[in-house]
Amino acid sequence: MNQTVKTYFEAFNAGDVDGMMACLSDDVAHHVNEGQIRVGKEKFAAFCGHMNRCYRENLTDIVVFEAEEGTRAAAEFIVNGTYLETDDGLPQARGQTYRLPAGSFFDLKDGKITRVTTFYNLADWTKQVSNG
Repeated sequence: MNQTVKTYFEAFNAGDVDGMMACLSDDVAHHVNEGQIRVGKEKFAAFCGHMNRCYRENLTDIVVFEAEEGTRAAAEFIVNGTYLETDDGLPQARGQTYRLPAGSFFDLKDGKITRVTTFYNLADWTKQVSNG
């Protein structure tokens, strides 16, 4: 497993945004599921702050794949979460829990993540929190 990606996921599960940031290049490109591309650590940190306010998540069953001599990686995992605060344009938060398969793709250079692209099924998540 790529050590940078492993450290990134460990920091995510610990709620350690600074630890995640340490894994990123200054000009990281963050491709958000169903959203816009955000470039730079400052925008990534703002996204993390928003996510931590609206959701509490822990990733399990993480499998990391590495390719192209460590310059690319991918991971699949299960997102185990609680919907804490209503997010704009989404169903009302009432503390619903969800379990959702997801995946991330990474570009890496000089031991830093230069791109993070995350995918999950928004319709599945919406169904889970709407029925919760």
